[in-house]
Amino acid sequence: MSSPDTIHLNQSGPTEFIFRMFSSSPKVQALLFCFFLFLYIMILCGNTAIIWVVYTHISLHTSMYFFLSNLSFLEICYTTALVPLMLSNITEARKPITLAGCATQLFFFATLGSTDCFLLTVMAYDRYVAICHPLQYTLIMTPKLCTQMVAGSLGLALSLSLPLTSLVFTLPFCGHLLEVNHFFCDIPPVLHLACADTRVPQAVLYVISMIVLTAPFLIICISYVFITITILQIPSAEGRQRAFSTCSSHLTVVFLQYGCGSLVYFRPPSTTPADEDWHLALVYTFVTPLLNPIIYTLRNKDVKNALKKVMSKKDSL
Repeated sequence: MSSPDTIHLNQSGPTEFIFRMFSSSPKVQALLFCFFLFLYIMILCGNTAIIWVVYTHISLHTSMYFFLSNLSFLEICYTTALVPLMLSNITEARKPITLAGCATQLFFFATLGSTDCFLLTVMAYDRYVAICHPLQYTLIMTPKLCTQMVAGSLGLALSLSLPLTSLVFTLPFCGHLLEVNHFFCDIPPVLHLACADTRVPQAVLYVISMIVLTAPFLIICISYVFITITILQIPSAEGRQRAFSTCSSHLTVVFLQYGCGSLVYFRPPSTTPADEDWHLALVYTFVTPLLNPIIYTLRNKDVKNALKKVMSKKDSL
């Protein structure tokens, strides 16, 4: 009897993958397609609005908003690497993806997701300097340093994602057409389809997850310990509230991003229900990229004021 994760095991030809169906009901498929398409459009519009507002308003040309606009750009690229293919597989007959196509999607997912985590760490450092060393802020957070930190985040992510992707896709896969128990090519479900010992790739994945998730999260926590101590020493209640409000937006995104990532990549594969990983993946594919612009817009007076100016200009035309 064949495994539920393999289809046409004995067929010859190049290895291809198909993704798990969300539902077999055409009505449910149509509803899901419309719902996910709506979320995707909102992600694109919200993050594009953040980039445009930061770019067009001189008052927002600071390191904090430079990092925010880069985070929004990452979210656009990140969701675009996953969602269009996912949408095409909801309503149409499931189209196979080639081994190279699956490897490419996994590489972009890992690279952009890792860069996102490193950039959130950079943003925590930016808040630490702004609150704990306000007089030296402009001297420390120069445009050159900010650009180097963003480039360094991307470079580190590339250096981790490329060997991991190569290691996963040099494994042999059993069969011609394999079903990935997911809606995109993520590492754990792809490793599950390999017909070879996966202990080495699993160990490498664990180490890289420590570098991408645990180390940055510890740095963020340490930064916010110093930030909290400094904020509590601010004499005025209004000053403390404003400082906490600035940090709360960032912390909300951090806990969503790192919480979901840790639940997926730090549990032993044998104790990880496939459906649970599937649901968590929907959170960091749709919820986090959608919440980023909403959180930073609603809880940031500078961005709200800039958006209000834009809307008032449009109304006056």
